[in-house]
Amino acid sequence: MRPSPMRIIIVTDAWSPQVNGVVRTLQTIQTELERMGHEVSVISPDLFGSIPCPTYPEIRLAFARSTVVGRMIAAFRPDAVHLATEGPLCLAARRWCLRSGIRFTTAYHTHFPDYVAQRTGLPVAWFWRYIRWFHGPAEAVLVSTGSVRQQLRAHGLAQVRAWGRGVDLAAFTPAATPPAIFADLPRPIQLYVGRVAVEKNLEAFLTSDHPGTKVVVGDGPARALLEKAHGDALFLGPMFGSDLAGAYAGADIFVFPSRTDTFGLVMIEALACGTPVAAYPVTGPIDIVTPDTGALSDRLEDAIAAALACDRQACAAYGRTFSWERSAQEFLAGLHNIDPEILDSAA
Repeated sequence: MRPSPMRIIIVTDAWSPQVNGVVRTLQTIQTELERMGHEVSVISPDLFGSIPCPTYPEIRLAFARSTVVGRMIAAFRPDAVHLATEGPLCLAARRWCLRSGIRFTTAYHTHFPDYVAQRTGLPVAWFWRYIRWFHGPAEAVLVSTGSVRQQLRAHGLAQVRAWGRGVDLAAFTPAATPPAIFADLPRPIQLYVGRVAVEKNLEAFLTSDHPGTKVVVGDGPARALLEKAHGDALFLGPMFGSDLAGAYAGADIFVFPSRTDTFGLVMIEALACGTPVAAYPVTGPIDIVTPDTGALSDRLEDAIAAALACDRQACAAYGRTFSWERSAQEFLAGLHNIDPEILDSAA
C-alpha cells in the first residue's frame, strides 16, 4: 500500500445503472480506496450525452470529446489516471493523455475480442488488433488472473500486472438465508448468477441433462428468449445483497458456463457461501476452482456431478481468502504517478 493518500481518476464506460462484474468491481474498489484515505473521482457515461449500445441497450455509449474529458482530468489534479474499459469514453481520455504526455494504466476486465466477435460474426483476430493498439501505450495493464496475463503477453502486451478480486465477506456467508422458494424445488438446485446474454453461454447450462432444478439469477438481453425456450428453469431476475447471498448459500451447486470471462466474480461469491463451482476448463475457472472447491470439465454435466461431492466447508474457507482490501492494494501498486509539471502544462 502506498504510504500517502493519492488522488486517483478512474475513467470507465461501465458504470451504474449497469449491473455486471466490471461495475461491481470498480464501485467496490472506489469504496475500498476511499476507506484507505485516497480520493477517487470517476468519469463515467452518466456525465455525458449517450446512446444505447447496439444489441446491448443497457450499456450507454458516451459522446465525449477528448478535450472535455481532459479538462475534467486536469481539474481534479490526479496523482494517477486509470482507464478501466476500451469504450468511447476511455478512448477520449486515452487520446488526451497521449497528446499531453500523461502516464496512465488500463485494465483488461473482459474478453472483449470474443464478446464482439460473437455479436458481429467477424473474426476474433480483428478485435485483438484493437486490444493491442488500445492497451499498448499503457504503463501497466491490470489483469485479474495468471492465465489472462499469459494470454495478453502472447498477444504482445508485456506490461501486465496482477489485480485480483475480492468478496464482501460480511454479506456472502454460508449463514445467508435461502429464498423461501428453494424449499420446494427438486434437488440438486443448480444456480447461475450473472448477465443473461449470449456471451455467457447460458444455453449450455440450460440444456444440460443433470437432474434437479436450474435457477437463473440476473437479467439481460437474452432473458425473454431463454425464459420462453426453457420453461423448466426458474428465472428469478436480478438479486442483490443478502438476497443474492441467500441464493448462493441455498444452492447445491453453482454453474459457471461462460467460456469468455477473465475472472468470474460470481464464482468466488458462491464459494464464500459454501457452494462448489462447476465450469468449463477455461480462463477464469482454471485460475479459481480447485479440486476441493469444484470441478472443471468440457462436459458440463460431468463437472456438475463431480462438484456436488465437494465439501462445503472447504469451499467457504477458500472463498474467505479473497479480500477486497488486498484487491485495492494490488490496484494501487499497479498505478503510475503523473509528473505534476506535465499535468500543469496539459491543463
